[in-house]
Amino acid sequence: MAENLKFAVIGGGSWATAIAKMLCANLPEISWYMRNEAAIEHIKTEKHNPNYLSSVEFDTNKLRLTHDINEAVAYADYLIFAIPSAFLEAELANLTTSLENKIIFSAIKGIVPETSLIVGEHFHFNYNIPYYNIGVITGPCHAEEVALERLSYLTIACGDPEKATIVAKNLSSNYIKTKITDDIIGTEYAAMLKNIYAVAAGIAHGLGYGDNFQSVLMSNAIREMKKFIKKVHKMKRNINDSAYLGDLLVTGYSVFSRNRMFGNMIGKGYTVKSAMMEMSMVAEGYYATKSAYQLNQGYGASTPIINAVYSILYDGKNAKKVFKNLTDQLD
Repeated sequence: MAENLKFAVIGGGSWATAIAKMLCANLPEISWYMRNEAAIEHIKTEKHNPNYLSSVEFDTNKLRLTHDINEAVAYADYLIFAIPSAFLEAELANLTTSLENKIIFSAIKGIVPETSLIVGEHFHFNYNIPYYNIGVITGPCHAEEVALERLSYLTIACGDPEKATIVAKNLSSNYIKTKITDDIIGTEYAAMLKNIYAVAAGIAHGLGYGDNFQSVLMSNAIREMKKFIKKVHKMKRNINDSAYLGDLLVTGYSVFSRNRMFGNMIGKGYTVKSAMMEMSMVAEGYYATKSAYQLNQGYGASTPIINAVYSILYDGKNAKKVFKNLTDQLD
């Protein structure tokens, strides 16, 4: 049965493109939904996404490209969502095809703003998808390095280990190594939180802080993440595993990190609006900051870094003054 399973990628950005590339290496055909009809036509003729990871060349005989989300959902057994969390609900509003009995994996690193839920919880509570049919694909992994076929690692989380294994198998290759876990909630929250800490790292860099401070910031960030996730979903987990610490480090330090880039611009004096206008990709950390801050009003975890980023992005506080105060709270 596993040999005949069909996959669909939902999204047209860099991570969706990277996932489509990985799946095409293992499957005879996949469905790929994206809103941009011009991009679809370009892929059909030129064999690459014109807007993201344009160096990746596709065998178009393996692609069922569509701008109708219902067509992709109807086709597949496994749906991999790779849409920015801020736009997920708008896309789902176009659904008329049932998600019942579909297996949904999220490659989205954020919180759905309409419900303040991580993606897995959003599908569970709003679309009645049982948790054993929900999974998460997380890093540490940047789409740009997948395009370059540089050795990368993925963690696949699902309450049903058989489904996690199926997804892991179909994403694996000589340059993609995978492991599975049952910590769906923890890995998804970690994937969301690390974007906030990457924004903080970018702000620090933009303000002129050096590597010595960055190391202290990241050290505090992983401990802050541990406290937050423990409040949300207490279970035995090793926060130093790649899905948590590894993903945090690559997002905080990498030149490919859009969240770090966004934070760097804020640190250099850009307004939130001007930084967003200059970036061609969505910085999930901006939306995640508000959601995490509001969620933590109920949880009460000690989160000085999240609080600092929130005060800069949403309260309009001076970044230099906020970070001067933050340095006194870190150790």
